[in-house]
Amino acid sequence: MQDDLRSLRFLLAQSERERDEALAAQMKAEAAERAAVNQAEQLIVYRREYEQRWSAEFCRDGKIELVRCYQGFMERLSQAVDQQARIAAQAVLQAERATELVQGREMRAAALRKLLERRTRETLLLGAQREQQQSDDHAARAAWARMNAARPPVTRL
Repeated sequence: MQDDLRSLRFLLAQSERERDEALAAQMKAEAAERAAVNQAEQLIVYRREYEQRWSAEFCRDGKIELVRCYQGFMERLSQAVDQQARIAAQAVLQAERATELVQGREMRAAALRKLLERRTRETLLLGAQREQQQSDDHAARAAWARMNAARPPVTRL
């Protein structure tokens, strides 16, 4: 029974380590998610500001070379915004997967903890029952011995 408890304690410790590792990975994934989403938002704000600044410039002086340069840059900037949005979406999915993994590992650790507690209680109860049985047997033997000692010896003819 002690080997069983030792094995359960080992499994619980391993499960808690795995949970802690998954929790660290979750925190890392959430940080990456925040960074990716923040960068995507910054790119969108920059593109909006750039469009506003240059639309005012084109109202005053709209040289064709300048317009082509603006359009080329806006195309590349839009591609960057789209790419960063995809990166942010992927980071969100990874963070969600990491959260699910942590929940699964936590459930496993909790189940092992509960099983270990139950087995420990069972072991303690079994030990108490054995001790009670030994005590009862000892008391019965002592009572039997006292009863035999109090009887007068039987004489045979």
